Amino acid sequence: MNKYSRDDIIEMAQEEDVEFIRLQFTDVLGKLKNVAVTYSQLEKVLDNRCVFDAASIDGLVKAKQPQMRLFPDLNTFAIFPWRPQQGKVARLFCDLHTPEGEAFEGDPRYVLKKAILESQKMGYTFEVGPECEFFLFNTDENTLPTTMTHEQAGYFDCGPMDFGENARRDIVLTLEDMGFVIESSHHEKAPAQHEIDFKYDEALTAADNIMTFKLAVKMVAKRHGLHATFMPKPKYGVDGSGMHINMSLFKEGKNIFHDPDGELGLSKEAYYFMGGIMKHIKAITAITNPLVNSYKRLVPGFCAPTSVGWSTNSENSLFRIPCEKGENARIELRSPDPSANPYLALAACLMAGIKGIQEKQEPPRSMEQLKAGRSRLLPTTLKEAITELEKDSFIQEVLGKELCKKYIELKMAEWQDYTSQVTNWEIQQYLDQY
Repeated sequence: MNKYSRDDIIEMAQEEDVEFIRLQFTDVLGKLKNVAVTYSQLEKVLDNRCVFDAASIDGLVKAKQPQMRLFPDLNTFAIFPWRPQQGKVARLFCDLHTPEGEAFEGDPRYVLKKAILESQKMGYTFEVGPECEFFLFNTDENTLPTTMTHEQAGYFDCGPMDFGENARRDIVLTLEDMGFVIESSHHEKAPAQHEIDFKYDEALTAADNIMTFKLAVKMVAKRHGLHATFMPKPKYGVDGSGMHINMSLFKEGKNIFHDPDGELGLSKEAYYFMGGIMKHIKAITAITNPLVNSYKRLVPGFCAPTSVGWSTNSENSLFRIPCEKGENARIELRSPDPSANPYLALAACLMAGIKGIQEKQEPPRSMEQLKAGRSRLLPTTLKEAITELEKDSFIQEVLGKELCKKYIELKMAEWQDYTSQVTNWEIQQYLDQY
C-alpha cells in the first residue's frame, strides 16, 4: 500500500500536470460515483472541505441529512492512464462523513473499515485475492452495448480465435500502469468471456482495487470499440461471470490458515472460518449475489456453486480448497459475482469467518465425503436471499441496521419490478398457445 502525505499529493499533482481530480466513492448498490474538481481545489479537498448533495444517491442519506463531506484516502491517489497526457486526470477514493465531520455509517467503505478494525483488535489481518470475470461484447452503430460476439473461443484459447486478446492485453498494461500486480489473464469458457487475476492484498485495498479494476476494464474496452460487462449472466446457455474470492487470515505476520499437519494442509482456524461463513451464507448471498440476474448463474451445469459445501475440485461447491500450501494457504469462496459491492461482501465474509473461529464452527464434511443431495442449497432467487438476510441479525449488525434496511428496501423493489415484467420468453411460450 502507498503511504502518501498531503504534501506528496500536491507535489505529484504538480509534477504530473494533473488538471482534474475525481473524488470517488461507492453507493450501497456497489456503483462507483464521483465528484470532479480541478487542481485549484486540491488543497480544499485535502483539508476535507469538499461537501456535496447526496440526496439522490441510493442508500446514502437519511431524510434530514442531504449533504455529505468527502474525506479522501491519500494512499489511493492514482493517475488514470487512459486520459490525456496534458491536463491529466487523477483519482482519490473517499470516505463519506456527515457535515459535522463524523464518519457516515451508511458508507460501504466505512462498513469494511469497521470490520477490519474489529479484526485488527484481535490481531488479525485479512488478505484477499479476487478472480474477476467479464464479457467483451460488440457495440451497435450507435456505440450502445449488445450481447453479440462473433468469436467462438473457449477456455484458455488464444488468438486468432480469441477476438478480445488485444483489448485484454491493453487492460493488463493499463492496470500495471496504475500499480496493479497482474498475476495472469486468459480467455474463459464462454465466447467473449475473460478473466484477469491480480495479486492479493489487505481487504480494504483489495476492495478499492476491484472498483478500480471494473472502471479500467470498461474504459479500455470502449477504446477498442467493445462493451465490457460484469453482469453475472448476460447470455442464456453459457457460463456466467463470477468473482471468486481467495481468503487468508494472518496473525503476527503468519498465515494462520496454514498447518502442515492439518487436513489438506489447512489449520483448524481455516475450517472454522469457512464454517462461520457457511453458517451465514444464505444471508451473505444477498450481498455477494445482489441482482435478480445473479441467480441465473447459480444453477447446475455451469461451473457455479449451488451447494453449501467445500471441495478440492467440485464445481458446484461453495468453497474450493486450492492446492497451494504454506504462506499461500487459502480458501476460495466461489459464489460471489462481480456485481457485488466488494466493501459489503468482504465485511460480511470477514466477520462471519471470525465468528466461526470464535465459536469453533465446524463446516460439514467435504462434498466428496457427503452423499448426493445431503448438502444445503444456496438461495435460488434474490427474494429468497433477501428473506434470509432479513432473518440474520448478525449479518445485519455487520452491515449496520440503517444501511441494511435501505439495502433490503432497494432489493425488494428490484425484485417486485422484475416479477411484474412480461418477458420475451413468456411471449414466445404462451402468446399463440392460449
